[in-house]
Amino acid sequence: MSQSVSRALHLLVQLGNGPANLDQLAESTGVHKTTVLRLLRTLSDERFTFRDNSNQYHLGSRIFELAAQATDQREVRRIASPHLVAFNREYGRTTHLAAMEGGDVVYIDKLESHDQIRMYSRIGLRANLNSTAVAKVILADLPDSELRTVVDSMDFSSRTANTITTPERYLDEIRLVREQGWAHDQEENEPSVNCIGVPIRGASGRVVAAVSVSVPDVVLSYERVLDLLEPLQTVGARISRDCGYRAQP
Repeated sequence: MSQSVSRALHLLVQLGNGPANLDQLAESTGVHKTTVLRLLRTLSDERFTFRDNSNQYHLGSRIFELAAQATDQREVRRIASPHLVAFNREYGRTTHLAAMEGGDVVYIDKLESHDQIRMYSRIGLRANLNSTAVAKVILADLPDSELRTVVDSMDFSSRTANTITTPERYLDEIRLVREQGWAHDQEENEPSVNCIGVPIRGASGRVVAAVSVSVPDVVLSYERVLDLLEPLQTVGARISRDCGYRAQP
């Protein structure tokens, strides 16, 4: 399997230098044409390559999507930082920034609250997919086929009495997130902690990160945390704009 992956990556590198036909790709890879053709069919099925009418192979649209997403993700922490600092300074609540890395949602920035209460989360820690607002926001942007794959392999362990523990309930939650444009974690990930999260979109229009605010209910009730939704959405929109996102009129 690793040899096939290596050969497929070599084909993509070769096509990065320009279009090529089957014979040229087989020669550059050093394997039989039938092997190269099998790899190209798989790559084409996933839109990493395509063949034109003259039987020349090219890099496919999936490559450019991934390149745009990689650029978005690499820049989003730097771009978001001043906006998160301003939000945290004004409202004084724990503020998170998270992004997808492989099959995980990972906290890539965190600003602590101004009181003495500290959250379990930290930069570099994976966010639980079934119980955090940032994960719900990010997964809600996935195409249904990709979302289903993630949900099928998701850990539905219960962390509190409110944790979503079945795929069916989780998919219902994702449908709600898609409709309203934001997500909540109402004591689902940590007891007595409420959280709301909103998306950050890149130039491609896809969600590249999520920003959230988390507050223990001894500080603010869930209803009062919802008072922070509008300013949080404003922050998400500003970061998205600075990431190159332009909303359709």
